[in-house]
This record gives sequence, structure tokens and C-alpha cells, in this order.
Amino acid sequence: MELKDYYAIMGVQRTDSLKTIKTAYRRLARKYHPDVSKEGDAEERFKEIAEAWEVLSDDKRRAEYDQLWEHRNDPGFGQYSRQEQPGQNYHSPEDFDDIFSSIFGRRGAQQARQQQSRGHDVEIEVAVFLEETLEAHKRPISFKLPVYDMFGRVTQETAKTLNVTIPAGVVDGQRIRLKGQGTAGENGGPNGDLWLIIRMAPHPLFDIIGHDLEIVLPLAPWEAALGTKVTLPTLKDSIRLTIPAGSQAGQRLRIQGKGLVNKHQTGDLYAVIKIVMPPKPDEKIAEYWKTLAEAQTSFDPREKWGKV
Repeated sequence: MELKDYYAIMGVQRTDSLKTIKTAYRRLARKYHPDVSKEGDAEERFKEIAEAWEVLSDDKRRAEYDQLWEHRNDPGFGQYSRQEQPGQNYHSPEDFDDIFSSIFGRRGAQQARQQQSRGHDVEIEVAVFLEETLEAHKRPISFKLPVYDMFGRVTQETAKTLNVTIPAGVVDGQRIRLKGQGTAGENGGPNGDLWLIIRMAPHPLFDIIGHDLEIVLPLAPWEAALGTKVTLPTLKDSIRLTIPAGSQAGQRLRIQGKGLVNKHQTGDLYAVIKIVMPPKPDEKIAEYWKTLAEAQTSFDPREKWGKV
């Protein structure tokens, strides 16, 4: 198995935080999504990015991958025979096989051939944008089927493409079974299955809370104080939202039926108010703020602050 440099694929450093890696993934996933990208290698790059994100976004799998990468240049790495020398810290093929299996879920242990046996199941990840979950849609899925030898080792891979339907309302981690689309059975045995693992691509505006969505809504202080109407984006379109006078930072305004869909209902969208201060005021604007402060002397924003 080729050991890819996932950090290089994502354009990040090995010491970068998960937040930095997530930001890089969002940018690259948007750039190379096959439905919108004009890049010639968009599909391959998109699959590489999704594969890298799947490993680096999980602390345990990232640690295992880092361990594997650290020993990639060890003598005999990936080979099935070596003679260990005294004083040298070798890692056995089984060690690497266990790490590969943990990270990628691939079969590496030797297995005895049976007279008739079922083919292997294959899992591939499919990145889905939030907008795509609102309705069922078809898309081509390209993947590679491993070919095993009698010892259970992958000797080659065959390319395959299917036109599959992604149902509406899918969620992150959902598994979709395509019966008989895995590797071929032996000696007349049935084929394995193909499992599509749904991975929701992070959205630049919306956060997922169950089947609800949240979006941060920036407001100027006077907009929150006096009330206003703003244009608010949703997954499908934009709406006009009324902001009541006296709105507070952190307040959540509910927009019914603008969340994610499922079999039984549609979730809601919540606009979370964020008060954004203007730049440093000049003398004229500062005078207005002083007048406002003098008119509100009875207001103490820290009246209950620090009190139990």
C-alpha cells in the first residue's frame, strides 16, 4: 500500500491544529468538488483530500498515521521477510499491518482459502455537501476493487465506476449498501458488497446540530438595539429576517423548516447573533458614544457578572 503524505495533500504542517486542518479541508473540498471544479484532476484530488481529512480529523487515527509515517524508512518497511539485527529496533510486518488496518479498515492478515467463499466487502467514503442532502441525487462513484492472493494480500486493484443514488437526508457516517458490488467470490461464491460511507463536507457558514443548522449573524450595535431586517442565507435560498429591538449577543433566532431533512421532518435553522463593533471612532463618533453612555448611566452590563 502506498503511504501518502496527508499533510502535504492538505497543504498543512504536521504540527498544525485540527482547526487549521479543518479550514484547509473546507477550502480544498470546495475547490476540487467534481460537480463544480474545472480542474482536470478534480475527482482524484477530491478523493485524496477526503481520504486525508478522514484520517487527520480523528485524533487516534492521526496518531497511528504519524507513527506509521515516522517508520516509513525503516529497513524492510512493508516487506514480509527480514532478519532482525541485535540492537536495531525493527517493526514487524504485522505491526504495520495492524496500523494499516486500524487507519484504513483494509484487510491485511493472511487468510486460508476455502473451497467456496464470499467476496470481500469494500468501503469507500463519499463526501457530500449540505446542499446535496436536501434532495436525492445521482452521481458517478469511481473506486478500485482490491484483488487478493491466496495469503490475503492485495496484489492489484481494478478500477470500477457506478452511477449511484444518494438519498435525501443522509447524515455523516451513514452507511449505504450496494449489494454484490464488492470483490468477486471464489469458486462460485457470492460477491461482497460495496458500502458507501457518507462524510459531510464542512460548510463555511452553517454548523450541524443534529438535523438543525446554526449560522452566525453579525449585527452592528444599533441594529441589535433598534431592530432591523437582514438578508439571511439558507441552504436553498435567502430570506428576509426580522431582528427584534433589544436583541442580545448569543441570542438564537429560530427559522422553522430551514434545516436538514430526514424521513420524518425537516430541521430548523438558528441564527446566532454576534454583535460587531465598528472600527475605532473618530472624534465626532466618539461624542455620540459619550452621549449614549451618559443617557444610560443606570445600565450596568456587569450587574450579575461573577455572582452566583
